[in-house]
Amino acid sequence: MTTDVATDAPTEVIKMPTERGGRTRWLRFLAVLAAGGVGAGVLMVGMSQGALAASFAVSGTSFKSSADALHGQGLVQFGGVDQGAGAAHPVVVNGFRSATLDNFCQSVFMPAVPVVGDVTLRITAGGRGAMSADNLVVGLDQLTGDLTLDNPQIGVDAGQLGKGPAGVRGVPGTFGIQADSAFIGSLRQTAWSTTAQTLRFKGMGMTVKLGRSECF
Repeated sequence: MTTDVATDAPTEVIKMPTERGGRTRWLRFLAVLAAGGVGAGVLMVGMSQGALAASFAVSGTSFKSSADALHGQGLVQFGGVDQGAGAAHPVVVNGFRSATLDNFCQSVFMPAVPVVGDVTLRITAGGRGAMSADNLVVGLDQLTGDLTLDNPQIGVDAGQLGKGPAGVRGVPGTFGIQADSAFIGSLRQTAWSTTAQTLRFKGMGMTVKLGRSECF
């Protein structure tokens, strides 16, 4: 896939500082890149200006997703807010022009459902490239994994981002990241919203189980 910025420069690879078996806390990494504290400031600016990661009001329940690997083309990342009923959730917005995920799992835990009690809804798709998406945008508040970025641009004005899905950008003057492509191994994320032009699942399975049975 072609991107908005062409370059003949060698691919630059960023390795994230790791914790506990090679995994990294995404918000901590964002804060480090933003020179200590600016990352949190981006989220607060987004809240004050009403920037939304999702184009809809989110529910009061977050959900978890996991995959052995995510292969994404055209990444943008910036701070934003998912607005719910009576609550605002500061998030890191990850946008991909296209993405494929290997051995995908998504779970929603719903406590104290009337009559039945705690319930977990799970959607799974097994195998390489089992889940794929076009113009994928995720509002997340936690992500761990092993990240590689190709031709990254770090510290871009979030209002000028152009490598991700068309029109997906942050508040002008705030901190943004973009890259030609991204790889995340052993992805584990907690999110408030996901939007896409198209989602595809190979061999999808959906289950509803009593109790807590999340993806991780």
